[in-house]
Amino acid sequence: MVARVIPVDQFDLVIFGATGDLARRKILPGLYRRWREGQIPEGAAIIGAARTEMTREVFRSQVNDALQEFVPASELDAAIVTGFLNIIEYVTVDAKGDDGWDALGALMREETVRAFYFSVAPALFGELAQRLHLRGIADRNARIVVEKPFGKDLASARALNASLAAYFHEDQIYRIDHYLGKETVQNLMAVRFANILFEPLWNAQFVDHVQITVAETVGVGGRGEYYDNSGAMRDMVQNHLMQLLCLIAMEPPHCFEPDAMRDEKLKVIRALDPLPPSDLVRGQYRGGAGGDDYLAQSGNPDSRTESFIAMKLHVSNWRWKGTPFYLRTGKRLRARVSEIAITFKEPPHSIFGESNQWRENVLVIRLQPDEGMDLRVMIKEPGPGGMRLKDVALDMSFAEALGNDLDIPDAYERLIMDVIRGNQTLFMRGDEVEAAWAWVDPVIEAWETRGDRPEPYEPGSTGPEGALMLMHKDGRRWREIR
Repeated sequence: MVARVIPVDQFDLVIFGATGDLARRKILPGLYRRWREGQIPEGAAIIGAARTEMTREVFRSQVNDALQEFVPASELDAAIVTGFLNIIEYVTVDAKGDDGWDALGALMREETVRAFYFSVAPALFGELAQRLHLRGIADRNARIVVEKPFGKDLASARALNASLAAYFHEDQIYRIDHYLGKETVQNLMAVRFANILFEPLWNAQFVDHVQITVAETVGVGGRGEYYDNSGAMRDMVQNHLMQLLCLIAMEPPHCFEPDAMRDEKLKVIRALDPLPPSDLVRGQYRGGAGGDDYLAQSGNPDSRTESFIAMKLHVSNWRWKGTPFYLRTGKRLRARVSEIAITFKEPPHSIFGESNQWRENVLVIRLQPDEGMDLRVMIKEPGPGGMRLKDVALDMSFAEALGNDLDIPDAYERLIMDVIRGNQTLFMRGDEVEAAWAWVDPVIEAWETRGDRPEPYEPGSTGPEGALMLMHKDGRRWREIR
């Protein structure tokens, strides 16, 4: 079964920072896969832009190397690769100066969608936006794509938004969060709003609690210095986990349209209660063998930056009042897993007696590594001997249910093509970003004022003991990381 191909109009896509790691690992391989599937027309142009001096041929060779490294060999066809490389151009551009901008302008075509991917440090966003505007390279129909971090606090996020808004309208700005491009995240919206089965139960009357877990096995590695100025709260909670929370807790929008969706997500963020210290646990992996220690990898022997964070949140609105949302994310944990688990309340009365142990009905949406979802329900255990209950999973793996040959695009592939189509549904709006920082900032300020140190945890574990107690004191427990 092959995914339906939807052609797009001609476009020019400029990738600023085209020689960087993100472009090599994600953007260029993703564009190749969309070319391979026929979603990029032959008349399109992909223009690499960076400050490194090189010819178009040298850059094409670098792109080919990236494809060989990051695209499965089964997807590499020599003729298709050659066709893809033929639509790639390169221009040397100084983001802070005048060099290269005339050459870039000369490559842009009339009557063509123009998109500009800022795969650079946020400090350069304003510089690029200004020059694209003043040079007349970006018109009213152009789109710009900006990567996180969208600031490091509310003040910097506002300044960043203002620097972009000075030259581009909000409907031209695409703030990319790759989590929203995952197939399962979008299926979450389908499960909620395309099935009458779940929506009547999707509230505090029937849901006991919600868990959102994003666990990583890798440490900070070579990103230690950057990460030590960020931490799990800024790096993961303010954007990725906050967006997942919004999709779970939001009210049904009146239509599947960008502003309708983002209006409802914004309401969730604004309905979050302040976070008391007792509902927050911060951790830092320590003492691993072979230098597997956060302090060593960050280069800061007195670091108080968290590599793990867990928290209990409350959304104070009619739908969710009283239902806790437990969020956790961390590095150097036991397994790489991202999932959302909605645990439903127990029946008001059991007709099967005390000998049968009831287990919660749980809807689990798996984001990685095996995208899919399962619903745990109670059934009769097969065989004679009376009514013995057993919980089983109604499991649906996307690959198995829809065919192992189904081409499911990577998140970056989907989101880049949405930019070309002008669809902002899966991108964050400026007021969403600022609202998230407005909630996060007081939490960070509070622990910095108290001088809190993160609780140490062993690499390869499930996190610090405090995270377990966060659930245990409520008579609940985290789902196992495995």
